[in-house]
Amino acid sequence: MIDPFGRRISYLRVSVTDRCDLRCTYCMAEDMTFLPKAQVLSLEELERLCGAFIDLGVQRIRLTGGEPLVRRDVMRLIGALGARLGPEGLRELTLTTNGTQLTKHAEGLYAAGVRRINVSLDSLDPARFRALTRWGDINKTLDGIFAAKAAGLAVKINAVAMKGVNEDEFDRLLIWCGEHGFDLTLIETMPMGEISEDRTDQYLPLSLVRNRLRAHWTLLDTDYATGGPARYMVVKETGQRLGFITPMTHNFCESCNRVRLTCTGTLYMCLGQDDAADLRTVLRQPGLGDAGLRDAIREAITRKPKGHDFVIDRRHSRPAVARHMSLTGG
Repeated sequence: MIDPFGRRISYLRVSVTDRCDLRCTYCMAEDMTFLPKAQVLSLEELERLCGAFIDLGVQRIRLTGGEPLVRRDVMRLIGALGARLGPEGLRELTLTTNGTQLTKHAEGLYAAGVRRINVSLDSLDPARFRALTRWGDINKTLDGIFAAKAAGLAVKINAVAMKGVNEDEFDRLLIWCGEHGFDLTLIETMPMGEISEDRTDQYLPLSLVRNRLRAHWTLLDTDYATGGPARYMVVKETGQRLGFITPMTHNFCESCNRVRLTCTGTLYMCLGQDDAADLRTVLRQPGLGDAGLRDAIREAITRKPKGHDFVIDRRHSRPAVARHMSLTGG
């Protein structure tokens, strides 16, 4: 699949549920209203859609949520997609998780063909972690992280950089990740969905963070890439990689190779735009075969925009995009 700007679409992010067992302050409102079951695709429907994307040339699939591992029987879907790994199918199947369910599922993920995962961990301080997640227990997430490592999964830690919240922890996170052999990616907060916090107060440009880190760490250039939006450097002192995802200060739209599928079958061609394709209606159309489904996907790709319009607007409190990240897939 080639979009109107010549970019090959080879990466699909799939939100398997909008539900989560945490309520991270930058991601969700405290009192979320979740989707009714009838609007959510079945696991079989998600598998069929993913299969259509694979047939069209998608080589990487990342499963997200909400929290993907709270979806009932989600390991059936992961196993089915893992069976598509190979020279003529998927090159990689990965997962983004908050880690709370990994003690239960880490070995099953590895058995299904998953080889690396991203775990969200914005603070190593137990009290701060609880405040950021509203009720999370950091020990449950840490136990999950080390269960994943023991199962043979490569773990990358994702931390959203927030001004006045966790900006004093980045050195500690680098040390901790170095001790345990984890890469770390820092992410700028994005204006998606109504939350109780003020994103203009939270926003911390990673260009500033990178300059601060250089005072204590030797950051070396590398051409390492995973297919996602992060730009990586190597931390000489630890040997681990440090990634930066910068949708605000330096967007990565020119090389965008991905689209996002929600648990309702809505395909967003851009995280930061509202234009979308309703694949659930297509999928549930009686008598429509896989060829018709592939045609609908191809048509949607012709509408992929050149880039997003994210901006932290200090004049208006509304987000750039009304939907929460948990719906689109974080």
